[in-house]
Amino acid sequence: MITTTLIADMPSDERPRERLLAHGTRTLSDVAVLALLIGTGTRGRSAMQVARELLDDGICRLGRRDVTELARVPGVGTAKATRIAAAFELSRRTERGSPAVKYVPKVFAEQLIKTHQFHQEHVGAALLDSHDVILKQQTIFVGTINNALVSPREIVRFAVLSNAAGVVLYHNHPSGNPAPSAYDSSFTRKLRDALELMDIELVDHMIVGTSKYYSMKEDKRL
Repeated sequence: MITTTLIADMPSDERPRERLLAHGTRTLSDVAVLALLIGTGTRGRSAMQVARELLDDGICRLGRRDVTELARVPGVGTAKATRIAAAFELSRRTERGSPAVKYVPKVFAEQLIKTHQFHQEHVGAALLDSHDVILKQQTIFVGTINNALVSPREIVRFAVLSNAAGVVLYHNHPSGNPAPSAYDSSFTRKLRDALELMDIELVDHMIVGTSKYYSMKEDKRL
C-alpha cells in the first residue's frame, strides 16, 4: 500500500515553513528547503516527496541539472523548475560576491554558539579550499536529544562533490558541555581516514555547548 505524507499532516514543529520561522533556516534539511521552493506537490505526492526524489543524486547534482530536464520530473513542471534553477543561481552569485573568510577555530566557534542552541544534536560540515578559506557550510544530520547517527559517507560525498581541500566537522551538545565523547573521538578518526583516501584533510572537529567550545585542532588531536 502506498501512503502519502502531507505537510499539513506533520507535527507543526516539523513543517518546513513553521520550523524555519521558529528556529531559522539552518535547522532545515535539504529536503525541507527544497520543499519550500517547490511549494506544492501533485496528486498522490507531497512537496516533501517530490523534493526527496529530486535529491536522490545529491544537492550538487541537482544544482547542475538543466531547467528543461527538471521540468520533466513528475510533480515539478516549468514554474517549479525555474524557481529551483533561480535559487541555485542566486546561491552561486552570493558565493562569488562574499568576502573570503578563513577558518579560525575561535571565530567559527563563536558563530556556532550563537546559532546552534538546539534541543537536538545538529551535525554539519564546513568545506575549505587549499588556503583554509570557507567555501560553504551545511547542516547534514539532525539527531535526537542525545545523539545523531552520522554516516561518514555523506560527509565525504559532500566534500568530493564540492571539490573541497579540507573539512571542518562540527556539532552541538544539547547538554551544554562541549567535551568530546568516546564516540565523537572514534567517529573523528573514522572520518579522517575516509577523507584521506580522497586526498581531503579533516582540518578540525568542532563541538559547541551552551557557552564554550572544544576544537580537536586546538587540542592537537588532529
